[in-house]
Amino acid sequence: MENYFSVLSRCPLFQGIGQEDLRTLFGCLGAKFVSVSKGDPVFLEGDPAQLVGVVLSVGVQVVRDDYYGNRSVFSILQPGESFGEAFSCAGLAHMPVSVFAIRDSEVLLLNCQRVLTLCSRTCHFHSLLVQNIVKGLAQKNLAFTQKVRYMSQKTTRDKLLVYLFDQAKQQGSAEFVIPCDRQALADYLGVERTAMSAEISKLKKAGLLDTKGSWFCLKQVDRNG
Repeated sequence: MENYFSVLSRCPLFQGIGQEDLRTLFGCLGAKFVSVSKGDPVFLEGDPAQLVGVVLSVGVQVVRDDYYGNRSVFSILQPGESFGEAFSCAGLAHMPVSVFAIRDSEVLLLNCQRVLTLCSRTCHFHSLLVQNIVKGLAQKNLAFTQKVRYMSQKTTRDKLLVYLFDQAKQQGSAEFVIPCDRQALADYLGVERTAMSAEISKLKKAGLLDTKGSWFCLKQVDRNG
């Protein structure tokens, strides 16, 4: 745990809980630290809805495949962000989504039933954890609203630009790295990768942005162009 305390201390789930208390808390919650290789699942749609996860390194994506195998990316999570609590806390029997590692990643898994049931010692930091979960669920609802804003844009170009502008604003620079590869970005925005790549090429050719892989540098972009 010590290797990841700096990440855990930034996680909203553990806000206000110190390192020593975390060690005790993880013992109560049956915490497991696991390594997940690139492309492998943390869990799959249909698995029992029992776990709450926290990304410790690199990142994961939360996805759902339709009947024909078309994939929608609900969210892309980075170190310090959590997943699974909405479904586990809702009392669902099975997970309605899958979670995959974007690249080789480390993940912390907690038993949700132990999270929601206060231990016999009634640790004050366990109660704080439950409060943090409620707050976190509200924040995830806001993130979903943000995704809806991207999806509501009429064109692939506009979806892409609104997302990139938001990334620049969040990272405080016109030069930034997005937390996913191009395919994951296309899935997240709900567009075809080829169409998105074509728009990126047009913007790059026009000198309005520069990019390589997940790195972008925005210039003066006219969204109406």
